[in-house]
Amino acid sequence: MHMDYEGQARAERLSRIIVTLFGVVGFIWGYIIQQFSQTIYILGAGFVLAFIITVPPWPMYRRKPLDWQAPQFQVTESQTKTKKKK
Repeated sequence: MHMDYEGQARAERLSRIIVTLFGVVGFIWGYIIQQFSQTIYILGAGFVLAFIITVPPWPMYRRKPLDWQAPQFQVTESQTKTKKKK
């Protein structure tokens, strides 16, 4: 089963928050210890966490599924001709 539209919006918003938060924390920590590599590691951990939380269709992203209409079949002209011949 797939995410609904509101679940997609929630997942996108959550991933942006996670990546931004880890980016800010990583930048501050890297600045304090003067190691740019630590900034990249922390940001990478944020990407991995955001991926794990937002990519799979968890139940929290499937709360409001769409109600699809039943298909409507139309009778074409060729179908009516074959029915009349029988």
